[in-house]
Parts: sequence; structure tokens; C-alpha cells
Amino acid sequence: MRFFPLAAVLALFPSLYSCSPQPKSEARFVVLPSPTSFAVTGDSKLDVAEVEQSFQKAKDTYVGGGDLLALDSEELVFELDPDSGIAAEGYELAIASDQIQIKASEKAGLWYGLMTLSQLLEDAKDQDAPLPVCKIADAPALAYRAVHLDVKHHLETKEYYYELMDRFAAQKINAVIVEVEDKLGYELQPKVASSDAFSIAEWKALSDYAMARNIRISPLVQGLGHASFILKHAEYKPLRDDPESDWAFNPLDENTYKVQFDLYADALKAFPYANYLHVGGDEVHTTGRGSGKSALELQLTWLNRVSDFAAQKGLTPIFWDDMPLQNAGVYGSMYNRKLTEAQVDSIWTANESKLDEYVGMFPKNCVYMRWNYNMPESPGNIRAMKWFADNGLKVMGATAGQTRWNLLPQDQSNTANIRDFALISIRNKADGLLLTLWDDDSPHFELYGRGIAIFAEYTWAGEKRNTEELHAAYRQRAFGPALADADMEFINRLEEPVAAWKNALLDNKRDRNRLRKLENPVEEAVIPFPKADSAGAWTQKYQDKITAAQANQASIDSVLQLIQESKKLAVRNTYALEIYEQVAQAAQFSNRALITLAELDEPSGEKKAQAEAKLAGMREEWTAIQSQLESVYGKTRQLNKPADYILDQDHHVHLANQALKFSDWQFYVEGLFLDKVEKELKK
Repeated sequence: MRFFPLAAVLALFPSLYSCSPQPKSEARFVVLPSPTSFAVTGDSKLDVAEVEQSFQKAKDTYVGGGDLLALDSEELVFELDPDSGIAAEGYELAIASDQIQIKASEKAGLWYGLMTLSQLLEDAKDQDAPLPVCKIADAPALAYRAVHLDVKHHLETKEYYYELMDRFAAQKINAVIVEVEDKLGYELQPKVASSDAFSIAEWKALSDYAMARNIRISPLVQGLGHASFILKHAEYKPLRDDPESDWAFNPLDENTYKVQFDLYADALKAFPYANYLHVGGDEVHTTGRGSGKSALELQLTWLNRVSDFAAQKGLTPIFWDDMPLQNAGVYGSMYNRKLTEAQVDSIWTANESKLDEYVGMFPKNCVYMRWNYNMPESPGNIRAMKWFADNGLKVMGATAGQTRWNLLPQDQSNTANIRDFALISIRNKADGLLLTLWDDDSPHFELYGRGIAIFAEYTWAGEKRNTEELHAAYRQRAFGPALADADMEFINRLEEPVAAWKNALLDNKRDRNRLRKLENPVEEAVIPFPKADSAGAWTQKYQDKITAAQANQASIDSVLQLIQESKKLAVRNTYALEIYEQVAQAAQFSNRALITLAELDEPSGEKKAQAEAKLAGMREEWTAIQSQLESVYGKTRQLNKPADYILDQDHHVHLANQALKFSDWQFYVEGLFLDKVEKELKK
């Protein structure tokens, strides 16, 4: 629902409420995700503190496996009626003057009614207001609303994952897919596990906790490709498709399946409530050690084997669907905005036979996950989903709240694409949607929060709020009502400066992710310094960088001021604000560095001397910034990899995969720049 002060709501419908109790409160009550309907008619007489006690007792009863119907509470009562006509996971919540009723057709609906009540209680306490007299009817638009946790490059603290499950539950997310790779303590193939991996028992404890909150965790164990976490180890090299590459298994080697099935078996012990087994399978071409078989036939050979394993365990396999589409020559049609629907049809007409030739090999029990993080609404993407459905194959979408973005998710947390794919899924009556949260360049997980809330909204409610309303609802739920107003929005303002930060200290056309193979990155990649004998030439060459740095410096200064104000006004989650603050400080260092180089390039001797003094103090300045950032980040995440960790061949140049120590990959460029400063000052 769009939120308004209660008085404003009533002003819109004066006749409807003329005989009803008139609300005295100006409080704003915001439920996220939006309910199907939410009618407010006044203020209740319920004591908020007493209701909160009853709520907590009910919540504890539910997560403890107890019976909500047996609770002895006058102000909070529950009704379970399978014949009520209320949809699965749906509920009806009625707050009268002196009593709250929650009704559902199944247990999960009672839980989600409680989750909505928790938000109303939170808003009432935040604004020192009574609970509203209201009626809410609600049910999800999509049945499967899953968040993907990618832990391959680092783990958070165990406590943080438990907090995440509570956050997901509050937003009515009902599934998690954990991409475990080497962060599970495998017992059947122990060499694969990183020394900091959580044990099977530790992951199972988290699974128990999540399931008690109506969240079913399923594992993703990468296979065929993305197998470097296994094949980097010497004992597994014979299983490589290419002996020189740790990327892919040989799908014709029987021992491939022995290893993969052992990993699956242990993963299913860790996640015993799984209904899916995500097997990966993306971004890979294999030859079967020169077998002469096509890449598509080899992939489908592998997919049939792992799908049979899943079926034997009573699970549905999920498979990233990109490679069959690439091998058939239709993949590019999904990512070209210039193509008309007719042009896409022409491409498919010319190439569809390459898929049809092998359609009998596509396992029928598999879900083909159509991932598209940029253009889910494109005719090519929709045509691909239609091909799977037309051939009797199950298809589900995957969108993204974080892709290959450094420090901070961009594009307003990918709002538009999450919305578009959710609405496509709802229109097509899909079972659900997955929100991928890739850790490739590893922003802090707190910064994924808005994207998760956006996903929760669109998959549960469809399009009931526009972007601005949804972001405001997120701010109210995340931080409190004082931050809901538009003038408190700062996240979007931080995006452009952080995007510029990535390569600001590098010479033009150099990329932060792609420096490790350079022989001398300080000289080959870091931006050159001004030369004393050609004052002004450097400024002329790098004018675009200087102009951007000046604009971004001013922008970040205003953001930092707003974050300080937000920290004072927020009633919860100030930790997330601290993370944003640290990101801003890190990006600001690059702006100051570029502006100082421009000052160094001026002909004035006084300016040049001042710039040299600033440069001389930059290592100390950066050390303080980095230390503070790591201190704040380290409250919830394990920053560094174990000392005995073996890095793989880094096929996709993931920053978080390029060093053991957090600062050595996240801020590698800053270190190179400071090395260059010291070298230049010695001249």
C-alpha cells in the first residue's frame, strides 16, 4: 500500500468513515511488502506494550513448534480455517478497538499475519501512536520467493546469518538458496572444504532456525563449470575437462559424478529441508577431453546424471539455463535492446532447430532457471522462457540485487529489473523468482538490504508502489519514520561517486579487476603524475577525471552530512548507515587524491609545495580510513581468507578472489597509488 498520514487517508473518503471512530493519530503505518488491501478506520484502545508482549509470546510459540490456537490471550486471537478460501500463505488481520484477530487457511498464513502485526507495532512505538483500527487482507503473488546467498568468497559471522533469517521472515521471503562451494565442511570429500567452512551441523542449525520461520533453505553446489573450488586441488586435476584449467569437470569421467554426488549428499545433510538441489551448470563449454561430442550434448549428459541424483533424493534440480541457449545461437537476442520482436523471432526461427535436436535429452524434472539481470522484459528473454514452457519444461526466473558492482549495488539496487522480472513471472503464473546476490566483488551485505526489500515487495504484492514510494517504505522499515521522507534519501546520490571511484586512480581504459597479471601495475595502470617541465599538460589530459572528482567530492560531502543526520534520527539499523558512511569515506579519498594531483600540476610554486605536502600525508590518511572501514565491516563479516587458502585461476576476474587479505583485493589500487606517491616524492 502507498502510505499517507491517517488523517489524509480519511480526508479522501469522508463518507466512508463518517460513522466510524475518527483517528487522532498522524502516524504513518507502512507494511512492506504491501498487503492486498489495508483499510484504516480509526485508532484502537489497545495498549501497545501489552500487545507487544502477546505478539512476542505468539512468535515464540510459532517458532517453537507450538499451537497458536491454544494461546491464552484476550487481545490477540488466531483462527485456522482450511475452508475459509484464504489463499496459501495468505491471512486476514483485523484490529478492533480492543482485540486483534489473525485468520488463515494454513499455518504459514498465521505467521505472515504476525509479521505484518510486528511492523504495525514497530510503527506505533516509533511514533508513540496507538495501533490503527484496520482490516488487512493479504496473499502472495508468487509462491516461491527465494533469496540467493553467495558465500564462495567469504563468510559472514554465524550470528549475522541468523539475523538475516529474521529479516527475511519479516519481509515474507520463504526460501533461501545458499551457494556453498567450499564454505561447507564436507565429510565425504573433506579436501574441498576451506578451513574456515561452517560444519554440516552448523549449517543444519541455521536451516532449523530458518525453517521455524517458514524459510526453506536449499543448497547450490556448482558443477560442470564454476568448479575451481574443487579442481584447483591437485588430487582432483584428473577430473578436469581441460588439464590446464580448473574451471570445468570432464562430464564423461565417472569419477566426476562420484565427487559431485558426495558433495550433494553432504549438502543435503546440512540443508535437510531442501526441496530443490541447484546444480549450477552455467558459463561452461566442455569437450569431454576431445571426445568429439558437442558441448550441448555433453552438458545435457551431465545434467541428466545430476537430475537423476536429485530425483532419487526426492528433490527438484535447478539448472542455470544459459549454455543451451548460447550453444544454439539465441542467447544474444536477450541482450540487444535494438532488436524488434520480429527480429528476435527471425533469430529463433534460424536457430531453434539446434535446441529441438536435443530436446529429448532435457530432463523433465528439472527447473530451467532463466537468469537475466539487465533486460528481463526483452522479447528474446520472453521467447526463451516460452521455448522451455512449450516443450513441457519447467522454467523459473532469476533476477539480481547485486551483480558485478564494487563497494555498492548500483541502479537503485536494480529496482527496475527486479520489478520487471517479478511482474513477468506473475503474469505468466510462474511458481516463483530467485533474487541472486553475487559476492564477486563483495560489497558489504548490509548494502544489499534495499534490493532484498524491493524483491520482497514485487514478488509478494506485484506493482502497488512506484519506485519512490517503495524506497521510502524501505527507509521507514529499515531505519524508522524520520528517514522515510524524500529529503533523507542518500543511497542513490552515492551511486555515481562510487561507480567513478572504481577506476578513478587508474590511467584511462584500465580496470580495477584486471591488474593482477600486469608485470608492473604501478607504472602500467596507476594514473601518471604531472611532470614539472610541462605544467598544465596533465590537467588538460585528465580534465574529465578532475571534473568528476570535484563534483563527486561535493556530492559525497553532502551525503556524509546526511548520513550523520540520519544516524541521529534512526531508531534502528544504524549499523547499515555506518557501512554507507565507510563506503563514502573510501570513495572520497580518490577524489581528494585526483584534486591534489591537479594542484601539483599548477605552475605556482606555492600550490605545488602544498600539493606535495598533501601527497606526503596520504598514506597516513588512507591507513586511518582503511582501518576504520575494516573495523566497521568486521563487526559482521569475516574479512580475510584463511592463511592456508588456495586461490584458484580466477577465470572471471572477481576482485574478492584475488588475494587472501581483504585490503589486498578490495583496496589493491589504493596501495599501488600510494606506492607511486612515495616513488614520485623521492625524485
